[in-house]
Amino acid sequence: MTDLADTGRGPRERLIGPDVTRAIALIGVVIMNFHGYLNGGDDHVDRSFAERVFDPTDGPLTTRFAAVFVLVAGMGVTLMTNRSRLGGDRVAVRNDRWRLARRGLLLFAFGLLIEWIWNGTILFYYGAYFMVAALLFTLRNRWLIAVGTVSTLAAAGIAWFRLERHLDGHSTAWMEPEITSPRNLLLRTFVGYTHPLFPWLAFLCTGILLGRYLPRLRELRVRLIVGGAVLFVGTYLVNFIGLRIATHSFTVDTTGARRWRGLLSTGPYDRGLLYTVGTLGSSIVAYCAISWLAERFAAAPLTELFRHAGQMTLTLYLLHVVTFNAVVHWWHWVTPTGLDTALVFSLVFWVLAIAMGAMWHRFAGMGPLERIYRNFGG
Repeated sequence: MTDLADTGRGPRERLIGPDVTRAIALIGVVIMNFHGYLNGGDDHVDRSFAERVFDPTDGPLTTRFAAVFVLVAGMGVTLMTNRSRLGGDRVAVRNDRWRLARRGLLLFAFGLLIEWIWNGTILFYYGAYFMVAALLFTLRNRWLIAVGTVSTLAAAGIAWFRLERHLDGHSTAWMEPEITSPRNLLLRTFVGYTHPLFPWLAFLCTGILLGRYLPRLRELRVRLIVGGAVLFVGTYLVNFIGLRIATHSFTVDTTGARRWRGLLSTGPYDRGLLYTVGTLGSSIVAYCAISWLAERFAAAPLTELFRHAGQMTLTLYLLHVVTFNAVVHWWHWVTPTGLDTALVFSLVFWVLAIAMGAMWHRFAGMGPLERIYRNFGG
């Protein structure tokens, strides 16, 4: 969420790609949040194509923008810790661990406060990612891959367990509890609700890995895009073909059919294997494409605007929470009238937010919350 790419290491390591990607990903997060909180899920039968695409519950865009955020966060972790990791200086490594842990703890605690007014905020999970990253950033590539794989398989196993419990007539609501006890806090962090560590650690670990290869991004970009596209398209093909086979093999509402639908689900809140693999693929493609455009048009005014916005996404994220509550709940200027309202609302917010980010950067530099965050976290 914050500009981890700005590490104080010097201009060579301040890459424009992560900043611009972060800003564009936040645009998507704002659209999905405004639509979701304003209109809820579009569960009527005669939905338009746009309503199906932007459905905040099970649409193809749900959580994908946030996954790009987490991928870029992993890159930022690598950029911030490269010097200590590559230099083998134990004192420097220890300092970076504590820096990540402090920053994560601040976001974790701040996210718990925001949770009261913005249920399901990613800030809470972001803090958890950074605290875990404090333990992960020195691991070799194969161990990072192992951690991401275990996270993915753990999430798929939990999804299967929940499905079996539902088929047996038992509720699993206890796995997504309100945060009222240490046990519930752990369940919310690792298992339940919007962005739990299982499987989202897979996106973070992939970002840490990609960060190590950023100097070679130009030569690897095409292969990464092709690989990511294969993962993304492949998961939907498996889902499509598998469900067609299951339809011919089972009656629609039988236990067997429900098991197949669960196993082949690409839904963001089922967190099955296909969802995680497909979202990972789309996140890689998104980063590679956006970073290429950012580098290609690095001198363009619009790129500069996005770069400045990307460097203060923590402030802009909180601003979108406050703006929504003020405009919708306090002043009642915007009412839930459909997707078009949410899109216009998001567009107006982002035009103003990007303009504000540019002005703030010109006169004050670092964003206000980013400054507090750095002063606390180092």
